[in-house]
Amino acid sequence: MNVDAAITSSRPPLRVAVIIGSNREGRFGPTAARWFASHAELRDDLTVDLVDLAETPLPTALTNNPTAELAEVLGGLTKRLDLADAFVVVTPEYNHSYPASLKAAIDWHFTQWQAKPVGFVSYGGLSGGLRAVEHLRQVFAELHAVTVRETVSFHGAWARFGPDGQPKDPEACTAAATAMLDQLLWWGEALRDARTRSPYAG
Repeated sequence: MNVDAAITSSRPPLRVAVIIGSNREGRFGPTAARWFASHAELRDDLTVDLVDLAETPLPTALTNNPTAELAEVLGGLTKRLDLADAFVVVTPEYNHSYPASLKAAIDWHFTQWQAKPVGFVSYGGLSGGLRAVEHLRQVFAELHAVTVRETVSFHGAWARFGPDGQPKDPEACTAAATAMLDQLLWWGEALRDARTRSPYAG
């Protein structure tokens, strides 16, 4: 075994939280997220936690004194984001931007995003959700996160998947997902090593 292979095999898998950003009735997000997560789970260098914001509803009104019920929901989500080394946000495009449920989850947290990479899987009509992604890049930059360049984007998403929940053109989708995950892994390992040597001072 060469030195590079030995170093790679000794590293723990990168923990990736795949976040379903939409909680709208009839949403397409779970279809895209489950496909992406199943692709990521094929890799030995990653572990995946699928986080559905519809199951962790958060109010848009921020407070330092949450109710006991809200504290329980928030605490569960916060722990999962804390444990993640990297994130993949699955987002639709609503009115040229991303959903309020996703913004609430982002705004309820701060240190959990810092010095970690973020990738995107977007979906929508002609734009494929890319305008939502461009807005999110600015938001995550403010939170000291690093967004990776490669994305997975589904234009006319509802027609791109079959009734089995799989893409009709799997080769192109898989290639895009692999390119994004390769970048996410590079940044995720680099930033994890850096945080281990010296806690991030944001």
